[in-house]
Amino acid sequence: MAVASVIPWQVEAAESSPSGIVLVVGGPALVIYVTPTHEELFKKFNPELQKRSLETRDERLRQHHEFVTKLKEYSKSDKPIWVVAKEAEAKEREAAKQEQLRRDDEARQLKDEIRKHSTGGD
Repeated sequence: MAVASVIPWQVEAAESSPSGIVLVVGGPALVIYVTPTHEELFKKFNPELQKRSLETRDERLRQHHEFVTKLKEYSKSDKPIWVVAKEAEAKEREAAKQEQLRRDDEARQLKDEIRKHSTGGD
């Protein structure tokens, strides 16, 4: 008597393979088909939002370009990007603080000069 050497899980796997393929391929295909494009979303905006979006587009593109450029610079370092970014932010804060101190000093000098001329003390 010949006994089939088929294990039950092999039968189940053979029967469920087509449905698995349908899910693996069909799921993402359905998501891609249903997801609207950027143009379709933009057309659904009200006219005010469309106008505002078009006005700020160049600024957003410029900011994105700067962000990507900074990331490229940060990635050249041996340190992790977040560490390099934190260091760069600290340097920028220090530079901004120095610039503010310089402006305050100029304003103080200008104020002193105005006082000097207004009191007539040359």
